[in-house]
Amino acid sequence: MMKKRIEEWPHHDYATRLSVAVVYAFLAAIAVNFFYQPGHIYSSGATGFAQILTTLSHRVVGFTVPVSITLFLINVPLFFLAWFKIGHKFTIFTFITVFLTSFFIHIIPQTTLTTDPIICAIFGGAIMGVGIGFALKNGLSSGGLDILSITIRKRTGTSVGSISIIFNVIIMLMAGILFSWQYMFYSALAIFMSGKLTDALYTKQRKMQVMIVTKCPERVINGIQDQMRRGITIINEAEGAYKHDKQTVLFTVVTRFELPVLESIMRENDPDAFVSISENVRIMGRFYEESMD
Repeated sequence: MMKKRIEEWPHHDYATRLSVAVVYAFLAAIAVNFFYQPGHIYSSGATGFAQILTTLSHRVVGFTVPVSITLFLINVPLFFLAWFKIGHKFTIFTFITVFLTSFFIHIIPQTTLTTDPIICAIFGGAIMGVGIGFALKNGLSSGGLDILSITIRKRTGTSVGSISIIFNVIIMLMAGILFSWQYMFYSALAIFMSGKLTDALYTKQRKMQVMIVTKCPERVINGIQDQMRRGITIINEAEGAYKHDKQTVLFTVVTRFELPVLESIMRENDPDAFVSISENVRIMGRFYEESMD
């Protein structure tokens, strides 16, 4: 059954996700080996826990377990969560992404570009955030706490970056208690940068309320429903205060990722419509989100 499902996946989708997995794995390896490790900065999510376990391994067992190994082992139980809560194809590609990340971290030599912890925190966090956001935007997870964040976001609507920041407070405290409090603050800077860059790229989670005042409601409604899976609230016989003409007001909610599609629909069906957009609205109730599987 699983073999049949895999064969049914579109080839271009498979190639795209595999390419994204390689890009993310390379960016994560650069962040870890070029900035985090040389600057003694602890990353967000499972990578940060893996770094802490690697640092502790020398004290506990007498030899250093590579970050690549601890990172992969931490992710194993989370694969099961993703399999049952998110989707099978999502989990398979997450496994591939985590494996490639561990592989690249292992084969790319650790290089000290600078030992300045602030520079390492800023650039390491930015590169890691770009990688995570790029992966999520293309339907992939970087593993680790991304899986928990996506699961919680589906229930609460809280952004992935914000959820990750909350979880990663634990990493900062552990870094401060176990090693040095200065590393806690540097790690906090790196995690903040990573979270903000993730939110900037992963625009599917950012919801926007759209009000459309139009004289061609049927064309606009058909255009939205043909190209976007969004509900629409209709207010008929709305009256303009200046000309007292009758128009129709439409309300809908879209994600920022869908905004270019909406703009194209409006240009095609009613370029003279008045469109008002309110960003970062909070939604209560049902809101369709495209499956990541």
